[in-house]
Amino acid sequence: MQVSKHVTWYCKRDADVTVAGAGEVDRLRIAVTHESHRLSILEMARSVSRIFSGFRCFVSLPFGNTQLKTQCPSVLFRTTSERTVVQVLPSIFSRKPRDFSLPNSSWGEEMMRLYNYYNSQSGEATEGQEDHGEQWTRLPSYNRSLKYATGGVYLSKIIQSKARLFTRNIRDPGAAFEYVVFFRQDKQRCVCVFQAGHLLEGPPGHVHGGAIATMIDTVTGTHASLLSAPVMTANLNINYRSPIPLGSTVLIESTLDKEEGKKKFILCSVTSTDGSRVHTEATALFVSISVSHLLRG
Repeated sequence: MQVSKHVTWYCKRDADVTVAGAGEVDRLRIAVTHESHRLSILEMARSVSRIFSGFRCFVSLPFGNTQLKTQCPSVLFRTTSERTVVQVLPSIFSRKPRDFSLPNSSWGEEMMRLYNYYNSQSGEATEGQEDHGEQWTRLPSYNRSLKYATGGVYLSKIIQSKARLFTRNIRDPGAAFEYVVFFRQDKQRCVCVFQAGHLLEGPPGHVHGGAIATMIDTVTGTHASLLSAPVMTANLNINYRSPIPLGSTVLIESTLDKEEGKKKFILCSVTSTDGSRVHTEATALFVSISVSHLLRG
């Protein structure tokens, strides 16, 4: 079979159409392939640069920063023919995430009462009053820890995008972990108002011990992070005193016991809201780590 003397080869590059002889087809195919690979590598480099720029913003601020930023410096990319400015935070990711620590329709009367009590003791609410060291600040709570930091909204979309915080992964309000954490101004104490949903059942009609342990680890870990972040749990020792009825509201109080270098020793208790019954007591040890260690896994 004969091959025609001329073959029309279209190369869509800069809106030009190139007509080539049969002998040039392979050369043009290679050129187009190389150009495609070059553009793919360039786009990959831009994505990686966005990630690392976001991490630079992420590690430059202390964990637990309650102000969610939406802007981050631009990153410059140089190609062979141009300099392109790419924003690290595209507008499509700028939507503010849901704050799970705010009241919703599932919160019971006791949950709302305690929320309003501690919220009324915030710095803004007590402005102009004498400070007795009992000012409390509410911590926002999102379904991804990255959202606490500058660039976090963007990073949480591209780094393990399906991951969700264990205690905030149930969409049905009131079904599982409903809680809000406040910390004292001197950061020596934290208090959590916790309402246990029906999905947390262990013994019939009562909260599963693992769910209680999860909340103790969450509250004491949050407390340790306020003191020195990031941290990881090294030891958690729990004594269960009395069961917690499903649907009830309890107080989880965390108190700094002592600090030894990178180690934070924290005491914790879970009690009825009036303090008349102790449900659980615990001690926790957290160790400060570097961000690079956290990212290595």
